[in-house]
Amino acid sequence: MAESTKIEWTDHTFNPWTGCTKVTPGCDHCYAESWAKRSGHVKWGNHDRKRTTVDYWKAPTIWNRNAERFEAVHGRRQRVFCASLADVFDNQAEPQWRIDLFQLIRDTPRLDWLLLTKRPSNIAKMLPADWQDGYPNVWLGTTAEDQSRYDTRWPQLAAVPSVVRFISYEPALGPLSISEHTSAPDWLIIGGESGAGARPMSARWATDAIRECRTLGVAPFFKQWGHYRNNPTAIDRALDDHALRLVDPHGKGGGLVDGELVREFPQPLQRTISRSAA
Repeated sequence: MAESTKIEWTDHTFNPWTGCTKVTPGCDHCYAESWAKRSGHVKWGNHDRKRTTVDYWKAPTIWNRNAERFEAVHGRRQRVFCASLADVFDNQAEPQWRIDLFQLIRDTPRLDWLLLTKRPSNIAKMLPADWQDGYPNVWLGTTAEDQSRYDTRWPQLAAVPSVVRFISYEPALGPLSISEHTSAPDWLIIGGESGAGARPMSARWATDAIRECRTLGVAPFFKQWGHYRNNPTAIDRALDDHALRLVDPHGKGGGLVDGELVREFPQPLQRTISRSAA
């Protein structure tokens, strides 16, 4: 539940509550469930969600207060991944918690909030009343571990206005093409599964997805191979794990694609925010 994070595409994580239920094969080896078992903080699955503490909820306000300093150093806005140990659009979460979260988001306009869900069908009915064309500091995303999940979830996400819409193709469990629909996401995060029992990822899935991004004007972000057995550098150069870590230390299993880091970010649409209550 740490506020600082090693996740390469964000600066902070924030969990307004913890707990979730598995919904698709991409959830099978959920790191958040493993965390819950180790910590004992919350029971996973069809159990009550647990709201985080009042003091914990103060952290984004502090990040927002320090935004000028951060932007001076990094030349960009801070990104907040919400929620790494839950799902903002979970039916089993208390509706008031979501209302409070969107109020916090409105109160921290110098943070870019990345809301990633496995339940995009819930987004439209759970957004605040003043959402309109989208908040300027909220990016909406959904996971899609293979083509069938993308074909189901992307149209649901695409129907919701947002300054950025993104897909997390992680863990990649099969090939995925984003060119078969009339629209495409602004950003595609790609990554192999890591940890015990990680399922393999084909290098072709990654290179094909990045190639499509280039063609369609989508920003690709390749996070990691997940395991060194997926990393083509290990195969091509016959390197063991230790040697490969020296050559490619980026992410779990390495993160180089054809010798390069592919980690691009989208350019959000410019919109203004309504200050009315949710």
